[in-house]
Amino acid sequence: RQRRSMLHDVGDEDPSAADSLHASLGRKFQHLLDRSTVYVRGRWVGFGVAVVVYALRVYVVNGWYIVTYGLGIFLLNNLIGFVSPQVDPDSDGPVLPTRNDDEEFRPFSRRVPEFKFWYSSTKGVVVALGMTFFSVFDIPVFWPILLVYFFILFFLTMKRQIKHMIKHKYVPWSMGKKSYDAPHRKNNK
Repeated sequence: RQRRSMLHDVGDEDPSAADSLHASLGRKFQHLLDRSTVYVRGRWVGFGVAVVVYALRVYVVNGWYIVTYGLGIFLLNNLIGFVSPQVDPDSDGPVLPTRNDDEEFRPFSRRVPEFKFWYSSTKGVVVALGMTFFSVFDIPVFWPILLVYFFILFFLTMKRQIKHMIKHKYVPWSMGKKSYDAPHRKNNK
């Protein structure tokens, strides 16, 4: 009987004020994120502004190049996930046969959706910006070597990704793709 009352007391604890505040702020932040999903252009403009603020901060203080390199690798990894298909034809087992018509509709589903790509990239820039305010992260490096290494890594990775796109005949963006009008819209014209 005493054990039962002790277990009951442990599960009956009221949340502290800090827990309640954290939960409330989390719900409000999630609500703002949910409302921002339809404003694609505005979200990306905000991301661009954050990148410009970060670049200006690094330029003005003349440091934190290793943080910038880490941010670049992180953003490159996010970009690769964004332009990669959800199901990789190379790594999966046998797939059902499909027609080889060029007119066949095959929707492209991304490994990382646009919203998650934006959110993760924005969080990365904000965290990197925060790191520039702490001198412990300002590790002295010869930045031109990091820059050259990043560009080599970027071009080799993108070359491999573009070859993959060509091999499996997919395009991860919708600009330049054929668009088909719905049948009911043709009759109204």
